[in-house]
Amino acid sequence: MTVKNSERFIVAYNRIEKLLAGKVDESGYLPFYRLIDKAKIKNSVVRNYEEDLREYGDLRNAIVHHRTGVDYVIAEPHDETVERIEEIERKLSNPLTVGALFGCKVHTLQSKEPLTAALKLMTDNKFSQVPIYENSQFKGLITAAGITYWLAGQSTENSIPREIPTLSAVYGYEKRKESFEFVERDLSVYEAENFFKRAITRGTRLEALLITENADHNGDLIGIITPYDLLKIK
Repeated sequence: MTVKNSERFIVAYNRIEKLLAGKVDESGYLPFYRLIDKAKIKNSVVRNYEEDLREYGDLRNAIVHHRTGVDYVIAEPHDETVERIEEIERKLSNPLTVGALFGCKVHTLQSKEPLTAALKLMTDNKFSQVPIYENSQFKGLITAAGITYWLAGQSTENSIPREIPTLSAVYGYEKRKESFEFVERDLSVYEAENFFKRAITRGTRLEALLITENADHNGDLIGIITPYDLLKIK
């Protein structure tokens, strides 16, 4: 027996409604649009699909309240609509985390190592930044911009520096030393995207999100997210 699109739609809608109700701190009944208003405050998936969810609320009302018979509904959703709402339900019930999508081996260097070590690492792997440590303490990010500032600061009109500096010395030329944030591995990928968006609204730019088990600054790095990586988020 073929399941109608309207039936699939209502099943996904009811699951989403139940999921939203579980995410808000309310003991009584709330209309669907109010669940969206409250859930979007803390849930990035709801924020990301807010307009879709509101439209689906209207469509659900048309299907349920204007039914003219057991086997007839006034609005039969298109395949794309049903697939979309089912996708949203999956993302709400099983959100993709940064640890799952961006977890990887993170290359790091010690602050006492020479600049050439960072240059080789960045060239070989096409990195735009490298995390540096002082023993086990996280110090910051060496970036391509910071290296350029160091070179400009050491150069004269007719010569460039011959002595190879340590990464600690280069780090002193980083203009934006707080161009990163630590996040926990279970953070939703959509919330990770919002970190970058919020930075832009503040007039700043994040170079990277650094992933550790519990967002601990000195925990083991288990992944890194750059603005370019946002292209993986769909």
